[in-house]
Amino acid sequence: MRTAKRPAPAGRRTTAASAARETLPRRAPLPPHHPDPVLEVVVPVHNEENDLERCVRRLHAHLAGTFPYPFRITVADNASTDRTPLIAERLAGELPGTGWLRLAERGRGRALHTAWSRSPAPVLAYLDVDLSTDLAALLPLVAPLISGHSDIAIGTRLARGSRVVRGPRREIISRCYNGLLRGTLAVGFTDAQCGFKAVRRDVAERLLPLVEDREWFFDTELLVIAERAGLRIHEVPVDWVDDPDSRVDILATALADLRGMARLGRALTRGRLPLAALHRAEGLDAAAGLPPALLPQLLRFAAVGAASTLFHLLLFLALRPAAGAQAANALALLAAAVANTAANRRLTFGVRGRGGALRHQLKGLAAFLAGLALTSGSLAVLHRAAPGADPRVEPLTLVAANLAATLLRFLLLRAWVFPGHRARRTTGSSAS
Repeated sequence: MRTAKRPAPAGRRTTAASAARETLPRRAPLPPHHPDPVLEVVVPVHNEENDLERCVRRLHAHLAGTFPYPFRITVADNASTDRTPLIAERLAGELPGTGWLRLAERGRGRALHTAWSRSPAPVLAYLDVDLSTDLAALLPLVAPLISGHSDIAIGTRLARGSRVVRGPRREIISRCYNGLLRGTLAVGFTDAQCGFKAVRRDVAERLLPLVEDREWFFDTELLVIAERAGLRIHEVPVDWVDDPDSRVDILATALADLRGMARLGRALTRGRLPLAALHRAEGLDAAAGLPPALLPQLLRFAAVGAASTLFHLLLFLALRPAAGAQAANALALLAAAVANTAANRRLTFGVRGRGGALRHQLKGLAAFLAGLALTSGSLAVLHRAAPGADPRVEPLTLVAANLAATLLRFLLLRAWVFPGHRARRTTGSSAS
């Protein structure tokens, strides 16, 4: 079996160490007349003998009829064991501007990393072989990169204007995954998993050496690093129809994604990634719109939380003799929640002015209800399990319950109460 390979263009081998030496140049539009392929679309595949030919022929016809620049399609086969390599080789011989490469190891991220690293095209994209995403969104996806407006473009199924047909199970999983990303890594983009993305080659050259994952977390890791570095991510609402024949192992993928989030979070918190090398030389404050670093923000939140907890306990002890334990806890926690939201609004999330203050407080009160359930529940359990316990045990029980409520509140504040203050670099549609 013949394996098609393209050597990497001379002078384009980039490592994380060499990439850290200088910032990215200013974005510029591509020239209107470009003799070489402007766009390379990679189709990563593994055992896709049933869908591959239909996908590539439809994609080629669409690009030939609608795309105003030269293009190239590359089938990136990662360790298929069926007829996929034979079909890819035949299509490469029949369709102009179509090629293929074969990898000995599995992994969608590995296929994309390899194909994008070898490509000389100034704009790189990929889409899933099932063509769940309507190809009408392909030109809007790459146009901001060709024009110099953005660094990365992604399709999103979770924004206004998107039309999605899929079952409730995958809908819930997708929204939970992206919600978890917003809560833990403070991302501003809405859909990390949609298999429909594009990136400028100069950005890919700097990003790819920093991305460790070679499987399904590859997309998420690339996007998180890019956003933290202040690169501009454009979102395009897409029409998307679920593929009922999907063979993704959801449980194994979810566990791998959780491990990837933890690893990436540690790297960002400890400053291990050379994000400065990804800044654009545009005379702008590159850090002005970045999502806040997790550790400094967490420390500020902890300081506000410690003060709020002390205030809560003092007020509880003052009200306890007259109001009883449950009423005193509810009143003290309500007052502490209002003060806590106001303090976090200003000190932790850097929100100034009165705009949105009432909305923030109302959402903060929703987080308060979660805290009330935890703390009141802990008191109820204490009174039921040890009705004759020393009254001094009550404050200790509240401290323990508040620790659990604090983590939940922090995630809610980042992902829901103050989402606009961690997503200033993401352009395009916002999540509905």
